Amino acid sequence: MSGNNVRLQAISDVEAYVPPTVSFDHSEAPGEIFGENVFSKVVMQKRLPKSVYKSVIATIEHGEKLDPLVADAVASAMKDWALEKGATHYAHVFYPLTGLTAEKHDSFFEPNGDGTALAEFAGKTLVQGEPDASSFPNGGLRNTFEARGYTGWDVTSPAYVLENPNGNTLCIPTVFVSMTGEALDHKTPLLRSQQAMGEHATRILELFGHKDLNNVVAFCGPEQEYFLVDRHFFLARPDLLNAGRTLFGAKPPKGQEFDDHYFGAIPERVLGFMMDTERELFKLGIPAKTRHNEVAPGQFEIAPMFERGNVASDHQQQLMTTFKSVAKKHGMEILFHEKPFQGVNGSGKHVNFSLGNNELGSLFVPGDNPHDNAQFLVFCAATIRAVHKFGGLLRASVASASNDHRLGANEAPPAIISIFLGDQLADIFDQIATSSLSSSKSRGSMHIGVDTLPVLPTDPGDRNRTSPFAFTGNRFEFRAPGSLQTVAAPMVTINTIMADSLDYIATKLEASVASGTDFDEAVQALLTEIITEHGAVVFNGDGYSDAWPIEAEKRGLKNLKTTLDALPELITEEAMDLFERYGVFNHREMHSRYEIGLEQYARTIEVEARLTLEMGATIILPAAVRYQTELAINIGALTAAGVDADSTALDEVSAPIGALRSALATLRAAVAGDAGETALAEAEHAQGVLLPAMSDVRAAADALEEIVADDLWPLPTYQEMLFIL
Repeated sequence: MSGNNVRLQAISDVEAYVPPTVSFDHSEAPGEIFGENVFSKVVMQKRLPKSVYKSVIATIEHGEKLDPLVADAVASAMKDWALEKGATHYAHVFYPLTGLTAEKHDSFFEPNGDGTALAEFAGKTLVQGEPDASSFPNGGLRNTFEARGYTGWDVTSPAYVLENPNGNTLCIPTVFVSMTGEALDHKTPLLRSQQAMGEHATRILELFGHKDLNNVVAFCGPEQEYFLVDRHFFLARPDLLNAGRTLFGAKPPKGQEFDDHYFGAIPERVLGFMMDTERELFKLGIPAKTRHNEVAPGQFEIAPMFERGNVASDHQQQLMTTFKSVAKKHGMEILFHEKPFQGVNGSGKHVNFSLGNNELGSLFVPGDNPHDNAQFLVFCAATIRAVHKFGGLLRASVASASNDHRLGANEAPPAIISIFLGDQLADIFDQIATSSLSSSKSRGSMHIGVDTLPVLPTDPGDRNRTSPFAFTGNRFEFRAPGSLQTVAAPMVTINTIMADSLDYIATKLEASVASGTDFDEAVQALLTEIITEHGAVVFNGDGYSDAWPIEAEKRGLKNLKTTLDALPELITEEAMDLFERYGVFNHREMHSRYEIGLEQYARTIEVEARLTLEMGATIILPAAVRYQTELAINIGALTAAGVDADSTALDEVSAPIGALRSALATLRAAVAGDAGETALAEAEHAQGVLLPAMSDVRAAADALEEIVADDLWPLPTYQEMLFIL
């Protein structure tokens, strides 16, 4: 019987598996291949007419409108470059509201009428495409029968060639909108929000005396956590294959209790995967910087360097796609789900956020002179105000059925959105709030330039891994996003709420200066006002403690524990007015995001419920009954032989089998039951009915895993998947 056991066969296949030998060209200098498949500024400068190049750079660096007359020249140069790289097709790459990457491939070659083909790629083809928009999530913006949608070239994100053994493709990052111009993707609002934030940041910088500035943009450095499992195990687990997480699985005898995996020596097979992956990323100009073991066994992390927000978002999507394909080549499967293994640390995608430009660098870095330090505090104050006013929107930006398994689980930030400044910077703002101005706690310090303000520390303080939004020296780190989601969604929210705060600050300072108030005094008054009104969001303590939710409630901070608690934040009048005021979303687009969030939440859980039912009834229950039958036969044989047989083992397995049968019946009725006609009703049914029923099935099944004979248990176990690589 054990010869037919899929799990045991998977273990045997893993033991026999020989990883591929990845050969590298040792004559290749380190860094030589970086960006070799990217239509970069360097490539453009070599291939474009000087006037065209200057026009394109003006759009990229200064945010100027793209001159439509340059499109033909760019398209021609891009086509020639791509053909030299072996490309046969081109694709407008866009990011629909599935959270995944979408692309439609078209051939460069068109029949010439004489039996030959000619490579064509016109400017209008570069600038605009027309994929079918009917089958992507739209939240009511479109009727199912209305198919027209447009992709539009994002000139600020470089085109690239994607390699494939059978032919290469020129990929052009684009936006994706309906024929009425409403956003059907994540990139359109990201670009809109970045523009709004940059506009109001520039107003403040001009008040501080900066002139003729390059465009101020948001920068993003997303850290990506993930799990790796052998593909033999992955393919033997229908739940991993279809849902990306295990719906069953008993806790292994050894997990992460010893903290021995974190930053440990990277397993040889995994290191081979990492090196192979990073080489592919380097070709695409993706600046992979850091790699290491994460806390949980089988868990790892990669962290790229900072880039413009929209480029970082594009690169993050490319990274996930590249990881999946390279992992398969190494006989592994990569898991981006936030919680693939219950009881084991989940995975996040920390969004490190800053704003600035290539002249000033990050505006979250204390300066070398008093004037710059005052400027630094103003931008920090804007962040404090933004997070306090719109913490609910930040929580909604990371809401999903999968991230609900992770947030607040004492391994990730709590669902309460607070901001961490570190003791030293918090001390500065405390003194500003109380007007008890003296000096910083830090030894190393610098003067701010306003006599009544304390000196500013050179070291901003420690880090706090329990904080959702933490200052970490030269940036803020939003730790709540999940590993599966696009970074564009939280970046849109961060940019927009920052635009609101920067607009508020610029308007107040402009009015004060116009009325004759000394600028330094105006800055001090503004900082005092903001920290007094919004300082409740600053929390430097333990976000995992039982006392924090109680304290947070006293401070008026929202505790939006689940996706269904968080999503309504998108359609409050305040939120819709905010996004419309800064041209990021209109009211219809906001309602569409809300509806899509509900639909995806319900669909995710419905799929998991059907999987739980199928696996429980056709895999786990039969295995348990086989064991029960073997025990009963053995006991019967012993009794017939006159031996006093102990039936304890039979009783121990019969009880959870009964519980499993009962739980499966309840879940079957729940899946077949009426979930309601609206997206909200379906989501509430999924949360209130399906999830508890699935939990009961799992509890009985996991109890059986610890009882049923090992040679009969059909699913690869946690200890096998997490430790055999």
